[in-house]
Amino acid sequence: MKKVSTLGKRKKSIDADNVKKIDKKDEFDPNQFYVSLTSHAEQFGVEPIRVRWGHKEPDVRGPIIGTNRHHKYRNAIGAHGGSYCIYRGLAVASGAIVKNAKPDLSETTPAAKIGPHPSWADPEKIVTIDPFGACVVEAFPEYYQNGYDIRPTIAVTKAHMDFPEIHEAVRLGRLKPDGKVLTKSSQLVITKAAIDPVWYLPGVAKRFNTTEANLRQQIFQETNGMYPELVTRNDLKIFLPPIGGLTIYIFGSVEAISDPSKKLAVRVHDECNGSDVFGSDICTCRPYLSHGIEVCVQTAQEGGTGIIVYFRKEGRALGEVTKYLVYNLRKRQEGGDSAEEYFNCTQTVAGIQDVRFQALMPDALHWLGITKIDKFVSMSDMKYDAIVSSAALTEYSNPQRETVGAQSAPDSRCLPHSGRRPRRDARQSADDDGLCPPTIEEHHESPDGDRTSRHRPPPTLLDGNGDVHYHV
Repeated sequence: MKKVSTLGKRKKSIDADNVKKIDKKDEFDPNQFYVSLTSHAEQFGVEPIRVRWGHKEPDVRGPIIGTNRHHKYRNAIGAHGGSYCIYRGLAVASGAIVKNAKPDLSETTPAAKIGPHPSWADPEKIVTIDPFGACVVEAFPEYYQNGYDIRPTIAVTKAHMDFPEIHEAVRLGRLKPDGKVLTKSSQLVITKAAIDPVWYLPGVAKRFNTTEANLRQQIFQETNGMYPELVTRNDLKIFLPPIGGLTIYIFGSVEAISDPSKKLAVRVHDECNGSDVFGSDICTCRPYLSHGIEVCVQTAQEGGTGIIVYFRKEGRALGEVTKYLVYNLRKRQEGGDSAEEYFNCTQTVAGIQDVRFQALMPDALHWLGITKIDKFVSMSDMKYDAIVSSAALTEYSNPQRETVGAQSAPDSRCLPHSGRRPRRDARQSADDDGLCPPTIEEHHESPDGDRTSRHRPPPTLLDGNGDVHYHV
């Protein structure tokens, strides 16, 4: 697998001599017994590397430093690794890893070039991802030369995907192997990127129409004081939250993603482990996911690109325990499980219907440089609204309704070219959220006469050219 350059040849504004050199006395001493519960701005021994969020030049923007090796220069609250950061503490406590171990990242650079894009230099379009997180070795060589411990927050690699529903699509003739996107053995050739969250607190606060001070205070309080620097270090604007990140699966050309002349299909999917992985029959999450993948493959084979953005937001970000509690209530409520009571059950158990907050979701699309989406595979008005309001536009041309099975797509699911917002109800807003409404089954007869039962795919809309458009 060849190395690629993300940034290419560029004129740098700094060299190694302009970077503060690490002094041995600044190294964290793993044997010290004194523990500081927090730090304060401008106190002795605190000199965080400055971050100019949204600057297009990485050496001017500055690296994100969230390790404790050089506490003096750390410029982020929290720790690297997202929800896995605690395991490093366990590894150190058990003696499985040396406390100050520094990784060798020389052969870990991205397997595909993504960016830089104009959106990387917009401090409002990306506030939850470090745009340079995949290319830190290339972007900040001067800091590495001076001994800084800078960790990637994005990794880009290539792989083959073996998905049973794709094998079925090939067998039924909906897809045909082409040797590029889909191999003869029905495996998918993909590029994928794993992303850990990096929050720019002023930008996140603005997304939710609140103040940075209020955001800091509420996170501090709701985590029982886990991050005191949210309160004591107003000079640190970067937060590495201990939450799950996301994975981007790319089908077809990576270069074509930001090319508006190429077709682009996108599905944003929020994790549902029970259905996505284990095939649970209480919800329809995996069928939505597999349908989205199939559309992505079709688009890639037509010369475009397909993208699945998979967020770790189990059970609408309420968690799997809460999700299962809701399942129990749904099954035991008077009248049995019904779509009409779907959101009410979650409200009863969790006090809220959804905490995924799709306002942050478009950041992943902006990191990819997306400015136009031709096929958006979703039934969620919340996702659609977030994407449109963030200027990652979804394009449609005179869509027409088409019947699915014995039922036609309800009017509320159609989004005319005028941009009318669809009405929110359980069936159309709750796809891929891990707390799905009751499964709707259809029976299909395959060409060889086998009768199989499968989940019904979401309604489709066709434009005048015969292209399928999937509307929220």
